[in-house]
Amino acid sequence: MGTDYQRTKRRRAGQGNWRLIRYCDDFVVRVSGPAERAEMLREQITAVLARLGLRLSVDKTRVAHIDDGFDFLGQHIRRQRKRGTNKLVVYTRPSAAAVQAIKDRISERTYRHTRNQSLAALLSGLNRMLAGWANYFRHGVSKKTFAAIDRHAWQRIARWLLRKHRIPRSQLRRFCDQGWRFAEGSVAFRGASSVAIVRYRYRGATIPTPWTIEPAATS
Repeated sequence: MGTDYQRTKRRRAGQGNWRLIRYCDDFVVRVSGPAERAEMLREQITAVLARLGLRLSVDKTRVAHIDDGFDFLGQHIRRQRKRGTNKLVVYTRPSAAAVQAIKDRISERTYRHTRNQSLAALLSGLNRMLAGWANYFRHGVSKKTFAAIDRHAWQRIARWLLRKHRIPRSQLRRFCDQGWRFAEGSVAFRGASSVAIVRYRYRGATIPTPWTIEPAATS
């Protein structure tokens, strides 16, 4: 099914086309046609894996329509109408589970047992954690999600300062440098929004791999 001719031939014969997207032991199979084709393909995959001594995870395996969306490697992939047009576009965003996981990590970093450290140390740790998380999701439609994560982090830092120094909320401004950005010394809160969004573009087979065959040098 690697060529247009092969795919067209299968469609004319009433057969479905599919494409495998794999990362380590996680994979998605895109199927064209009704859900029954996907169910049949799942049974075939189950039979193939059984011969290898493997099995599909019941909790992670399901058949879903692209318009309903599905989660894969922390990303939520769903086809939606592009705002202001009638064009259908597939969007990739951080999944709800991934967003909740980073919020839980922020809450853990700003819990009461961390009040013995300085504000600079707290901000440095949060900056590193959020930058690493955001770099993973920067190729999707993540701008609003990054802003929501930063709002959650700001609220947690504010609560951390209020309880650490036992001050009213009106005194939070003395811990800020630009507007309401928390800072201490040379360390300022940057958050996930400091990571630039670089939308992914399909590159086909041009993605370099360790198995890419380089052309022989000519003399």
